[in-house]
Amino acid sequence: MEEGTVQDVQLASFRLGNNLFAVDIMRIREVLLPQPLCGMPRVSQVLEGMINLRGVVIPVVNLRSRFGMEPRFGGTGKLMIVSVGGRLVALAVDDVDEVLNVPVRDIVPPPDMADGVGGEYLVGVCLCDSSLYLILDIDALFTPAERRELGRLSGEPIHGDV
Repeated sequence: MEEGTVQDVQLASFRLGNNLFAVDIMRIREVLLPQPLCGMPRVSQVLEGMINLRGVVIPVVNLRSRFGMEPRFGGTGKLMIVSVGGRLVALAVDDVDEVLNVPVRDIVPPPDMADGVGGEYLVGVCLCDSSLYLILDIDALFTPAERRELGRLSGEPIHGDV
């Protein structure tokens, strides 16, 4: 075993319908119950609205909509506040479950057949306690144009975008 080699990674798991997802826990700032949304002046394919969190305007992206899923009965379950290019974004999900400690060796690349059906949003997949988790690449959720749109909401540029 090499010194400094990462053995395990911590992932926060969440649900969208019957699907289990996970993201690197270091990307999550906090998890909130649904907040009142401020609407957008024009329809956006990415943004559901904005929230005011302790004086900070944060855009809200509904992952069900992003992945082409039907709306959740009863509305949004939870909001995960994540960092995307140095900008806070709220991801609306059905529920946030638990923190998983996953051995790095148990994470495998997404299947090749996942391309074109959302595979571009995945870092990998893993099996944990007999459940299969799709590990999201948060940065891949947004195109450069969408990142600029997110940045314009608060007047902050998204780092790495020109």
